[in-house]
Amino acid sequence: MLLKTDENLPEELAALFRASGFDCLTAIGQGLAAQPDGVVSAVCREEGRILVTLDVGFANIRAYPPADWPGFIVFRLAVQDTPHLLAVAERLVRALREQTPENELWIVEETTIRRRR
Repeated sequence: MLLKTDENLPEELAALFRASGFDCLTAIGQGLAAQPDGVVSAVCREEGRILVTLDVGFANIRAYPPADWPGFIVFRLAVQDTPHLLAVAERLVRALREQTPENELWIVEETTIRRRR
C-alpha cells in the first residue's frame, strides 16, 4: 500500500507506517510543505498514494469524491499530540492490514474508523 503523510503529521507516523511494512513518503520530504491542498492531492493522485492527514478539508466529499482519488485517511482527534496520535495510529495500522482505503475516505477517531466510499 502506498501512503503519504501530510505536512501536519509527525515524521514518527511515517516511520510507524514504514516499520509496519507500508511504503510511506512524507509531504515534507517531497518538498510539498506549504503547498495548497490541490497540489498535494494532485501529487498523491499521480503517485497513486493514499493521503494521511489532519486536514479536515480532505474529508469534504464534494471537493474530493473518494472514488476519484487514491484514498484519504483523515485523523479527527480531540488530542493531537504525537504520543496520542501514534497510539491511535497503531489501531489504524491493524485496520490497514485487513482492508485498503483505496478510493475511500477513512475518518480516524479515538475509538472508531468511519469509512466512506
